[in-house]
Amino acid sequence: MMRYKMTIEYDGGPFAGWQLQANVTTVQGVLEDAVFALSGTRPTIHAAGRTDAGVHAMGQVAHVDLDREWDSRVLRNALNAHLRPHPVSVLQVEAVDGDFHARFKAIRRSYLYRIANRPAPLALERGKAWWHPVRLDHAAMHEAAKALIGKHDFTTFRAAACQAQSPVKTLDRLDITRTGDMIDVTVEARSFLHHQVRSMVGSLKLVGEGKWQIGDIGKALAARDRTRCGPVAPPTGLYLMRVDY
Repeated sequence: MMRYKMTIEYDGGPFAGWQLQANVTTVQGVLEDAVFALSGTRPTIHAAGRTDAGVHAMGQVAHVDLDREWDSRVLRNALNAHLRPHPVSVLQVEAVDGDFHARFKAIRRSYLYRIANRPAPLALERGKAWWHPVRLDHAAMHEAAKALIGKHDFTTFRAAACQAQSPVKTLDRLDITRTGDMIDVTVEARSFLHHQVRSMVGSLKLVGEGKWQIGDIGKALAARDRTRCGPVAPPTGLYLMRVDY
């Protein structure tokens, strides 16, 4: 068996998330269909992160075991041919050692959340960002976000259905910047809780609106209480950008 690492981008809008599910279209499902069409076998594809419905990726990483050796470029192009017309593209394929694992060997995951902060609704970017028509104070959001950096119990920003064994995570980076009408929230950590990024963004948006004070983010974190979280940001603005090994 040969193991191949794939770097993948996709538009999450048409999918019910990454993970294979019955009777719905998923990213994992169409990728495994492409492998089956190519090889006649249907091995499981393992991803670095199981993105939710509507969440996009520009640098998802996955691996698959195949029973023959392939030229990396030929395999990439063949998979992309079988993926049409789904909005999924295999950017790169490389042969890796058998002990490589896309999920368990990852040391850092980088996400981007995009907020389109302008009065006019989105046309070209619809489904690709969270539209918010009222001006947000991104500098206040950035200042408030500092309370979340480091090792903390993130129970407040954890989905009720989260299956992680511990709510304790270490957030390495949380930066908020603005370019024109677009606010970018960049988040990096080894791993995240279910809905953690979207929960943090939704709460930080309240700071940007002036509904929360800068210090309220730290107070919500310290409470370790899900009811102290702001509204969860929609999935449309979230992108898995990069996975490091």
